[in-house]
Amino acid sequence: MLRDMVAETVLKPADLIQPIFMIDGEATIESAPLMPGVNRMTIDKAVEYVKSCQSAGLCAVALFPAEVKDKKCAEGREAVNPENLICRAIEAIKKAVPEIKIIGDVALDPYTDHGHDGLIDRNGYMLNDDTIDILVKQALVLARAGCDIVAPSDMTDGRVGKIRAELEKAGFQNTLILSYAVKYASALYGPFRGAVGSDGALRGDKKTYQMDFRNIKEAVTEAAADIAEGADMIMVKPGSPYSDVIYRLSQKFETPVLAYQVSGEYAGLKLAADAGAFDFKSAMLESLIGLKRAGARAIFTYAALEIAEYLQNSGRA
Repeated sequence: MLRDMVAETVLKPADLIQPIFMIDGEATIESAPLMPGVNRMTIDKAVEYVKSCQSAGLCAVALFPAEVKDKKCAEGREAVNPENLICRAIEAIKKAVPEIKIIGDVALDPYTDHGHDGLIDRNGYMLNDDTIDILVKQALVLARAGCDIVAPSDMTDGRVGKIRAELEKAGFQNTLILSYAVKYASALYGPFRGAVGSDGALRGDKKTYQMDFRNIKEAVTEAAADIAEGADMIMVKPGSPYSDVIYRLSQKFETPVLAYQVSGEYAGLKLAADAGAFDFKSAMLESLIGLKRAGARAIFTYAALEIAEYLQNSGRA
């Protein structure tokens, strides 16, 4: 088609990153609440799923744990357990699918009984430096398990530099850092929190450390700080409502800017499509191309595998 020949923006399977929700156990796949078409799965099932992701042309997957309540505590100690669910999943996936790149989330919210991304004081405020000490240990645990990219998503100040320094010291010079440099305090994270089991536990909100969605100059400042500390890539989260932020950062910095099409964005499109409002793949493709057009080099989306297979089957890949 002539339109394809002269299209200014092209979406490829390699541009997409599939988040995967992990649960403990064996041979189990269960639906993630409020996210039709998205599942939580045990390690053995995730290995087979990742094989499908690679076959569809994806280069990377991102792993998130749905931990049971008895492994959660105020300090999030399970995050630094080298035998935790995510570390075991990384090892199994890398053994079965060594070519795929694995992104490991560095934050404490799946592991804390209060649902926050780090340690908090009695008033619910993040303890920045104490949190960083644990995040550094978590990043090292993930790197030792075989994680290719560690992704601090907590929004504490100064954590990128300390993680980079400790990775270098431990011999993980080739482990990349994808910093969630610009993470807004958004209502669109709700389904994700349900999927990892932190929704009912959350005390208060995260506005003391996640960004005010009214600000864009602050996003530039946050991104510049993380790049200066050694971030190899930076993330803007959520995605489509913040396309202006993605564009601004992609124009200002050479460091790759990624976007996260978050759970609320995915669920909104999926539920509307299921109700007959429009065709899901067409609407999803439009949304993803919009993010890439804005300047996103790669996109986290819960529809990554589905859209990659669609692109392959339609001859657009």
